[in-house]
Amino acid sequence: MNEEKVLRKVIITAAITGAGVTPTLSPYLPLTPRQIIDDAVGAYKAGAAIAHIHARKPETGQPTPDLKIFREILEGIKKQTDMIVCITTGGAGNWDERIAVVPEFKPELATLNCGSLSGTMEHVYEKVKDKVKYEWEHEHMRRDYFIFENTYQQMKKYATLDAENGTKPEIEIWDSGQISNVEWLIERGYVKAPVHLQFVMGALSGMPANPETLVFIYEQTCKVIKNFTWSVAAVGKDQLRMAAVALSMGGHVRVGLEDSLFCGVGRLATNSAEQVERVVTMAKQLSIEPATPAEARKMIGLKGLQAVNF
Repeated sequence: MNEEKVLRKVIITAAITGAGVTPTLSPYLPLTPRQIIDDAVGAYKAGAAIAHIHARKPETGQPTPDLKIFREILEGIKKQTDMIVCITTGGAGNWDERIAVVPEFKPELATLNCGSLSGTMEHVYEKVKDKVKYEWEHEHMRRDYFIFENTYQQMKKYATLDAENGTKPEIEIWDSGQISNVEWLIERGYVKAPVHLQFVMGALSGMPANPETLVFIYEQTCKVIKNFTWSVAAVGKDQLRMAAVALSMGGHVRVGLEDSLFCGVGRLATNSAEQVERVVTMAKQLSIEPATPAEARKMIGLKGLQAVNF
């Protein structure tokens, strides 16, 4: 019998800490720069090629756009790994504060969110309001007026700054209609194909996290965009289930404590590496191997670690 061959490589992204979940919800959520660095390095050792990075105030874990904190995190990861770092432009702060990471650090990847949506953690707050650790978490979780704002003006500005700094946008798609926004940006020259897409599934006012929706949005993207690479991030309980679907469909995968605090039914993940390990195990059962950072750079088309400013 012929020896079984590896069918392909999968790029695994570890989203380390995010800006949505709060310290009250898990004692394992990385908050300080050192904790975020260690979590990213652990995910790298487990098989992740990309670290998706937000920053938090080390004293309280509150999301922050502070460039000094970002720099400490980025330099710490770079000293220990050759990971691709995808910096958020959708975290804390106003428009200008969110995008400031691109001209400051000139990363290989930075998120470009292609549409606005509403959000609330009010339903979560109702369960934990008597256990909240830090004062800022009360308002953060109970607010029912939050809009994650990503206007056309903003998308154009962010895409332009990406191009000027040699940064490839990781285009975040939160709902199926946002594929039209990507087409709009390509037609006007703000982004260039091939594009790299992250389908973010399961957010409260975004697209649901189920196989039918993923098949639909993938097929629509093939019709409209044609030349692209793609990955799937699913929120909460659907994280690993949708990772399995993405693997079977030929996509890449994002996991990490930003998207889900759990690793198995009712068990909190102690780090992002645990979730990465489960994806690696699933992938190998399908004769798929995790891509190294070097391989991922070629697959997505990135400038290389030597060209960043951190």
